[in-house]
Amino acid sequence: MEVINKNIVVTGGGNGMGRELTIELLSKGARVIAVDINQIGLEETFILSGENKKLLTRVVNITDKETVFKFSEEIISTLGHIDGVINNAGIIQPFKEIKDLEFEQIDKVMDVNFYGTIYMTKAFLSHLLTRPEGHIINIASMGGFLPVPGQSLYGASKAAVKLMTEGLYSELLGTNIHVSIVFPGAIATDIMKNSQVSNRTVSGEEKNSKMLTSPSTAAELIIKGMEKNKYRIFIGKDSKAMNFMYSINPGFATRLINRIMGLREH
Repeated sequence: MEVINKNIVVTGGGNGMGRELTIELLSKGARVIAVDINQIGLEETFILSGENKKLLTRVVNITDKETVFKFSEEIISTLGHIDGVINNAGIIQPFKEIKDLEFEQIDKVMDVNFYGTIYMTKAFLSHLLTRPEGHIINIASMGGFLPVPGQSLYGASKAAVKLMTEGLYSELLGTNIHVSIVFPGAIATDIMKNSQVSNRTVSGEEKNSKMLTSPSTAAELIIKGMEKNKYRIFIGKDSKAMNFMYSINPGFATRLINRIMGLREH
């Protein structure tokens, strides 16, 4: 789906990849409704967009089903229609094994990553089916197909997003709606800080690392994939390589990522 002159909702638009997706869509002529729980982050996105008049911002808690459905009704009424939804908002868990995770931490990860994606999808799906063309993009993770030490529940939430999205793709074959699932590898965002699991931000040296994909590059690749109606979009060499390796030899791939993560300081 070409994004020019389309109305597209982006969750997590107040920082990181969501902010870059918002700016990339605006640069291609889309009207964007950036959603986030953080008002200050949304204001910063608006400023960074050059105070673009085609950017609307809304503070929405995507884990609250009633709030999400009220938002969908309000924005459809305000703009007349919505053409696409990018479910980007997500958080990670503290780097802990399952035995050490509190249920409150487990619930929070599942609520944001999985239920937030479900609520946003359901809130707009019936409306999108009335449009000449629509698109739903759900952001999963490399951790959604490959177990990452210390992120088992995060991975489980993203695996749930993966399978739900694949099922949605199957159900909507032959309709006017395109569905894409995105598997980012390591992206140079401050997701640990934004997820409130650490005060650590990504250093300049890390952001320039060849092992990390910049948020702006990731956003550009995602929107390119959207415009080509790609079903699966892998972001970063690490994501592509691990997907291939895991499909060939899951045990070896699991042990490899375990060794790699074991060398990193969280």
